[in-house]
Amino acid sequence: MAGTRNLTIEEATRVDDDLVDAFAALVPQLSRRAPAPVAAELEAIVRTPATVLLVARDDTRRVVGSLTLAVFRIPTGVRAWIEDVVVDGVARGSGVGAALVKAALERAEAAGARTVDLTSRPERDAANRLYVRLGFEARPTNVYRYSSEG
Repeated sequence: MAGTRNLTIEEATRVDDDLVDAFAALVPQLSRRAPAPVAAELEAIVRTPATVLLVARDDTRRVVGSLTLAVFRIPTGVRAWIEDVVVDGVARGSGVGAALVKAALERAEAAGARTVDLTSRPERDAANRLYVRLGFEARPTNVYRYSSEG
């Protein structure tokens, strides 16, 4: 992929075999431990009003990246959170990640979110550079995780 000329970013509004297959290929590139979602799990994401599943498609309509945007209201306002940004290895460095994040930021702003948060592991150098380039700033905060898996 030479660039983003023929790239389209769209919201996944229905789940088909192509989408399931795309996530079967993308999720292992994001996490070694997380299983790829099955059709019913993708359906739940697509149907949930608080989440937007964005996919990037190349000029052949193949899914080359995805991002999940969660937008929700809490007592202090509307918040947005970007999760599970992943770009297929063959498309990395061609602007797919930037296009996905920009589309998510536009949707979050349109929904009334004043801020958009995300996390990225420190070793993901390219991703961290991208987020800074797009205007994200590291926050002095602690991130805590509770795991029910023991």
